Amino acid sequence: MIKNFDIIIVGGGAAGFFTAINIAEKNPKLKIAILERGKEVLSKVRVSGGGRCNVTHACFEPNELVKFYPRGEKELRGPFHQFCSGDTIEWFEKHGVELKIEDDGRMFPVSNSSQTIIDCFLEATGKLGIKVLTGQSVQSIFKAENHWKIDTQDENYATEKLVLATGSNPKIWEMLQTQGHVIVSPVPSLFTFNIKDSRIKELPGVAAQVTVNVKDTKLESTGPLLITHWGMSGPAILKLSAWGARTLFDKNYQFTIYVNWLNDVDAEDAEKILKDLKQEHAKKAVSKKSPFDFPNRLWESLVLASAIEAETKWADLSKIQLQNLASQLTKATFQVNGKSTFKEEFVTAGGIDLKEINFKTMESKLHQNLYFAGEIVNIDAITGGFNFQNAWTSGFILANNI
Repeated sequence: MIKNFDIIIVGGGAAGFFTAINIAEKNPKLKIAILERGKEVLSKVRVSGGGRCNVTHACFEPNELVKFYPRGEKELRGPFHQFCSGDTIEWFEKHGVELKIEDDGRMFPVSNSSQTIIDCFLEATGKLGIKVLTGQSVQSIFKAENHWKIDTQDENYATEKLVLATGSNPKIWEMLQTQGHVIVSPVPSLFTFNIKDSRIKELPGVAAQVTVNVKDTKLESTGPLLITHWGMSGPAILKLSAWGARTLFDKNYQFTIYVNWLNDVDAEDAEKILKDLKQEHAKKAVSKKSPFDFPNRLWESLVLASAIEAETKWADLSKIQLQNLASQLTKATFQVNGKSTFKEEFVTAGGIDLKEINFKTMESKLHQNLYFAGEIVNIDAITGGFNFQNAWTSGFILANNI
């Protein structure tokens, strides 16, 4: 027996729920269902932001906000003028969830728990009579005369309008390819670098403000870097991984990076600073105290890597040693061998080709009454609440249009 709905949303994640709720609020008469393949809905929301759910980012200017999206910057400008981070805050407040801004601009529920967001969505879908159907793994999607047919492993559905909010789901992408859509092949984004190097082996937990470059590319990133047991992480590295998602994939995650521990000071200026320090601290041991704004342990490691003994005094430094140290400070070379996933942030670059979507409506340009929300399209962002903002914005625009 075929189950009929006015609107079916495939995908019980953030984008799917937000879309469904907004459609139902604007038109309560519509019969709406969410189909989720898993046993539970909103599982990614649950683990996001370390279980706190990083709802959005306190960047309220659409032209600035788009700069956090390695893929989708141009396309999101219009949508963000319709529904931006400020609208997200207002929407959640109206639905009983207050958000707070942290020092780095990330926004979380005041409760510090992702369960607050999940409860908000489940309460709204319950109140609005939206059917939430779990264990519904879609096997096929095809278009009949004036409606869409969706078959799951044990049910058959029909709907006038179909919304796909399935995130990075290869099976759904394959189905869309059979419908003529172009899929930009998915590659990982937001990952940390695996580096085995004696200079950082004993320094897990040490952080510094740096500039990082990838050798033989234009990839560069500035921000905090965190040394870990397996290599390097922190915003500077994650930004690099997002902007370089395709390039680094093509290199099979084997590449060389340069780290400038002094951020924007070059080798020549670093050498001058070191010569001044040589005068000033002549009788002191070089390795004992970091003269720069990063931890002593890191300084000591860079000193030793510059062929300077632990007990060497500043006055005894040779010209070569000064140059070595300036080089370690401003262009330390590290070999990256592989990557690791950043926490639970499974973000993928890739998805439906952006040229095939009308960003005023989030409707497919190839098929009428087929819509997309969230990460199913070739849009992704760096960490900080931006991927969720894309989910809210696309869901809102789509709901408005429907």
